[in-house]
Amino acid sequence: MTANALSPEQLEHLGRLDGLEFLRTAFSLEDRPRFIGDLLDLQVEEIEKGRVSFSVPTKQDFTNPLGVLHGGICATLLDSVMGCAVHTTLEAGVGYGTLELKVNYIRTVPIDGARLVGTGTTIHVGRQVATAEGRVEDAKGRLVAHATTTCMIYR
Repeated sequence: MTANALSPEQLEHLGRLDGLEFLRTAFSLEDRPRFIGDLLDLQVEEIEKGRVSFSVPTKQDFTNPLGVLHGGICATLLDSVMGCAVHTTLEAGVGYGTLELKVNYIRTVPIDGARLVGTGTTIHVGRQVATAEGRVEDAKGRLVAHATTTCMIYR
């Protein structure tokens, strides 16, 4: 994987895809540009219409001063899965952006290398605004954090 931008042909192709196919294609590109998910070692678990799951490991680089997982990791995972869940419902050429993100943290997460799984699902997708909810669970299936988001649709 390189840090290079996509070729004009790749950009043109991706621009013709609806949100679901865009995400499936973009994540499968061998030469895709780097993105924040690479910093988190993000892995795609599921991409379906209105539902997305990604996982990230708990690792030493993600600790807070107390030695447990920094809350920003869960917030980033939640923002990603909820936003991408919205994206899967959009037509070709339509974008979105997060307007609001509300995260509730349920338990601390040890840094033990286990993967966290975040799942986002849409609640409502309208012409200008979409809402979604998300959950992060640890390797034992316990709820770690949950969230809601409001996204602006760019038509």
